[in-house]
Amino acid sequence: MSKLLERFITYVKLNTRSDASSSTIPTTYSQVEFALLLKQELEKMELESIFYNEKNGFLTAKLPKNSDDKMTSVGFIAHLDTADYNAENITPHVFSNYDGGDVVLNKEKNIIMKVSEFPNLKDYKGETLITTDGTTLLGADDKAGIVEILEMLDYFISHPAIEHGDIYVAFGPDEEIGTGADHFDVSYFPVDYAYTIDSGRIGHFEYETFNAAQATLTIDGTSVHPGTAYGMMVNALKVAINIDAQLPQLDVPEKTRGYEGFYLLHDLKGSIDSATMTYIIRDHDKARFAERKDYMTRLVDEMNKTFDRPRISLQLVDQYYNMKDIIEQDMRSVDVAVKAMKQLSIDPIITPFRGGTDGSKISFMGVPTPNIFTGGENFHGQYEFITLESMETVAKLLIEIVKLSD
Repeated sequence: MSKLLERFITYVKLNTRSDASSSTIPTTYSQVEFALLLKQELEKMELESIFYNEKNGFLTAKLPKNSDDKMTSVGFIAHLDTADYNAENITPHVFSNYDGGDVVLNKEKNIIMKVSEFPNLKDYKGETLITTDGTTLLGADDKAGIVEILEMLDYFISHPAIEHGDIYVAFGPDEEIGTGADHFDVSYFPVDYAYTIDSGRIGHFEYETFNAAQATLTIDGTSVHPGTAYGMMVNALKVAINIDAQLPQLDVPEKTRGYEGFYLLHDLKGSIDSATMTYIIRDHDKARFAERKDYMTRLVDEMNKTFDRPRISLQLVDQYYNMKDIIEQDMRSVDVAVKAMKQLSIDPIITPFRGGTDGSKISFMGVPTPNIFTGGENFHGQYEFITLESMETVAKLLIEIVKLSD
């Protein structure tokens, strides 16, 4: 078993799922344990400036430059946590020389990953396929990113004659719940640009993300007996339905794509006397993003005028912004990555990312941070998979990026 594969199998077996209901940093102690395990790994590799920050849960380290001609410092970032899906007793299955057909994940439970449902499987014929047992996620998101970064470090450590600048790495918590990068301390990460290794299929590369906000609406109703409700009842649930009906009905995730933004009613809870709605608001364009938030604010104001008193309160919080606004000011991170891919005969697939990454926030901290693929597919569920060859390809890409960074 290769060192990369051995690391990957070891790491994915660790349950490092984050917890949105927790108030600690990180939100789960298993992420701390994983960070400390990686700290030992970095110490064995004799990196410098190894530091686990107890305040924010980030582990950072540096492989110092070995050439005065290489002035650019580059960073690579991956996250410790896994998504909101079963991560207990992860049992990875390894299929050497995969035949390209349906994959029996769990014979006892008759769980089969079918090519008819996941036709991309055929692209991996002959490779070493790694899957779940059909009852958990795998955790390639983002433990593949972690092992690919470590593989890159191993390469430069074992090839000291190859010139490179300072290489910084960071492994952080709570990316899956969108809070980890809020606490990132760039003073421990003095790089010219960086990359999150956190996208999917080979070739996928993103430096445009949504602008994002969350809107929480609290509705104060009046509940009385329905037999005597005339002129008195205010049904908070009906108010909620009316609010949603007045938002653009085509501006929803299931009817938008590419650069099109949306409103998503994420959850609705309540009864006649009280209800709470949570929306996420997304748009790539900064002006349209502002218009969407303004529309939500005006809608609440206008609806409140129809009641005997204001009954709808709105809390609107920005979550992250489109990192393109920062990266386009210094496109070196994009240019180098694209050149590296082409030199490895990888076709760059550059599309607007319909979501956010840790790089969305870190870019606005002064470090342009686009997002590179890990090579995995079907993240966040029981059909997640990756191949050894894909992870090796990513590691080679990271090596090439460092070589091209002058």
